[in-house]
Amino acid sequence: MSSTLEQINRDFANNPQELIEWAFSQGERPICTTNFRPFEAVILHMVTQVRADIPIVWMDSGYNTEATYQFADALIQRLNLNIVSFLPKRTRAHREALEGPMPGIDDPRHDAFTQEVKLEPFERALREMQPDVWFTALRAEDTPERAKMQVVSRNSDGLLKVAPLLQWTAKDMYYYLEAHDLPNNFDYFDPTKVEEKRECGLHLQH
Repeated sequence: MSSTLEQINRDFANNPQELIEWAFSQGERPICTTNFRPFEAVILHMVTQVRADIPIVWMDSGYNTEATYQFADALIQRLNLNIVSFLPKRTRAHREALEGPMPGIDDPRHDAFTQEVKLEPFERALREMQPDVWFTALRAEDTPERAKMQVVSRNSDGLLKVAPLLQWTAKDMYYYLEAHDLPNNFDYFDPTKVEEKRECGLHLQH
């Protein structure tokens, strides 16, 4: 299988649409994750053009900007997304009533915060949905860690992780949005990353 993935990475690294079509043929329970950050409409449009009802999994931390929630709602309606939301076990109001505002990244409590609002909901999504193919909008230029990743990989539990846009630049993403008249969202904030080039840990663990 590893040799097959090496060939797929060579053949489809710069052909997202064909890669997506190939990946759909590799499993029966595909999902696509999203956080409705900038350029997310690209991956969501691409995968739903191939399979309109693919579950779109959103780990909604409760800390998104107002604009992000508005963008998410508009895009869900525009693309008729089969959205499946996974929320933290405590609401933001509940957590903050007991522990105060979101801790900064230098606060020793930040790891526990990240686990609660993002990592645990994703792990729950994996347990409940049991996906065999996972589409993600990771791009190499996002962080140094992502620059080392492969377009297609298989996790230790057998999950096929597919990042069709890994080699795309922001300019490529912009041109795709323009070509398909898709909206974008730049008023985005991830409380588990805080800094743009920082990893929250989700893609390092899975």
